[in-house]
Amino acid sequence: MNTKVIIYTDGACKGNPGPGGWGVLLQWGDKQKELFGGEVHTTNNRMEMMAAIMALESLKRNCDVVLHTDSKYVKMGLTEWLPKWRQADGELRRRGGEIKNKDLWERLAAAAARHNVEWQWVKGHADNAGNICADKLANCGAKQAIKQETT
Repeated sequence: MNTKVIIYTDGACKGNPGPGGWGVLLQWGDKQKELFGGEVHTTNNRMEMMAAIMALESLKRNCDVVLHTDSKYVKMGLTEWLPKWRQADGELRRRGGEIKNKDLWERLAAAAARHNVEWQWVKGHADNAGNICADKLANCGAKQAIKQETT
């Protein structure tokens, strides 16, 4: 039987582009774990994606996952756009132009494929304790990136 993991993710960017951070709250059973990180020069969408990537890549075995994100970009990308972009040869291509953040879409798709993921959109900055925690962690990552930028 797979372990069921509840995940909340969020990204933050101070300027877009600019220094940014990602945050993750993982919950399983009566345990939880917090993760965060940042990048000196990035975008909000990339940080939203990195949060989901880091959450899924941190799981050591296949799991049933309910992943909450306040990013429609991430949720729609994985559940709607990515299947249309994936070609018969496995490559990601889009008619009419380049796929933005292709490197992260490929990484996120690979991380998600290891698990049974249910994608849930939650309203950001609302009364959702998990989302509020992920937001705080993402801002910690962004602050860390700002300190890196100035040193």
